[in-house]
Amino acid sequence: MNSGNDDELVLRGVLDPWKAAVDAHDPEAVARLFTEDAIFQGLHPYGVGRAGVAEYYASQPLGMKAAYDLLETRRYADDLVLGYLDTEFTFTDRPPVDVKLAVLVRRLGDGWYIAHYQVSRLDG
Repeated sequence: MNSGNDDELVLRGVLDPWKAAVDAHDPEAVARLFTEDAIFQGLHPYGVGRAGVAEYYASQPLGMKAAYDLLETRRYADDLVLGYLDTEFTFTDRPPVDVKLAVLVRRLGDGWYIAHYQVSRLDG
């Protein structure tokens, strides 16, 4: 098993391109970071697969940006790393939305992809 620092590098290797694609409002680029059968739960009904991910991000407003801080990492197998994050989505025309985000990334071939994405909005 790899160390926590290696797990953080794995997660940032997927999450930094995710952030860049979200910030660029490029839904197809976001979707390519997910597995073909990824379970995706944003703040709307869940979807499965890259098409659902692309549809979700295409529906987001222009100018939306993402920022994240890794809170915890866990490696459950050589090819599975969990990340738990504080995430803030900012907008040009309304207050930011702060959420907790859990992602499970999976190694497929030579790359890592998001296999599960779960947002939780904690109010109060």
